[in-house]
Amino acid sequence: MQPIVEGVFRRTPQSVTITRRRVKLVPCDLEWPKQFAALRATLEEIFPPPTYVIEHIGSTAIGGIDAKPVIDIMLGAPTLKEIESGIEHLAAIGFQYVDAFNALMPQRRYFTYPATRPHIAHLHAVVNDKLFWRDHVLFRDTLRKSAALAQEYEALKRALAIEFSYDPETCTDAKALFIQSVLNRARISPPQ
Repeated sequence: MQPIVEGVFRRTPQSVTITRRRVKLVPCDLEWPKQFAALRATLEEIFPPPTYVIEHIGSTAIGGIDAKPVIDIMLGAPTLKEIESGIEHLAAIGFQYVDAFNALMPQRRYFTYPATRPHIAHLHAVVNDKLFWRDHVLFRDTLRKSAALAQEYEALKRALAIEFSYDPETCTDAKALFIQSVLNRARISPPQ
């Protein structure tokens, strides 16, 4: 399998220190939805529905395509303050708050799980129904409903991973055009 980088839609600035490492693409695993469901159940104890919404995003949520074996979770809350009030509770169950990314994306609070590598999940906590939320859900839903688009995305990730195998920021940036194209088409004609 070729390495791949995924999980964020925008490049990280030079001010954020990132360890350059190869990330491997693995075959689609039927356990990913189960892992998400278990993590969601734990998170709902801290952030209960219907006030909070928790979604499985990223390539592990699409199904049928290879992906980095990290579950991307999006937590939607009414305000960032409510998310921040849960940081200690998240730490108690093994999530690590990565505040270095606040400067990059001030509308998101980012966590890894567990706190030490290898991480099995990334938590993207945002205000529900803002652009970040809507774009990630729309992209996921569009690829879930179009096997052809999902395969095209997988092929792009493979090609970029070969070209930028130790440059995750450039690899992520290079996916942006494809992602934006999918979002633009989906906004005109949303997936059914």
